[in-house]
Amino acid sequence: MAESDPHLRESHPETPVPETPGNEPGHETGDVNVWAIGKFAFALIAIIAISLGLLVGLFKYFQTRDQANATAVRVDPVKLFPEPRLERAPIPELKTVRAEEDRMLNSYGWVDPQKNLVRVPIDVAIDLLAKKGLPSRPQGGPK
Repeated sequence: MAESDPHLRESHPETPVPETPGNEPGHETGDVNVWAIGKFAFALIAIIAISLGLLVGLFKYFQTRDQANATAVRVDPVKLFPEPRLERAPIPELKTVRAEEDRMLNSYGWVDPQKNLVRVPIDVAIDLLAKKGLPSRPQGGPK
């Protein structure tokens, strides 16, 4: 092959071309070790199967342990835990708090009858502030 291709010798004169009988055109026979790839694939499948089996076993163990604890004595969290506790039904409780806030913001009422302090609806308070203005400091400035 090297003797029949003069361009190869001219383009790379310092690189020798081996003269062997297996140097004729064709395909390579030793490029991939099929047995090694097969062993690797089998080992990978086996490791995945073992891992999945162990994972299922672990979940079953946790499930049986949870069921055993569920049949144990139930504790009343109101008696067990100190204040502040988590809300049992936060949405209805929040609606109750908001309704109370709206009632207080939109109604008249006494804050302190001895000092003649009253509560007025927020719309009325905004109108009063717009008419009278906020109290100001004396013009003398800080001393």
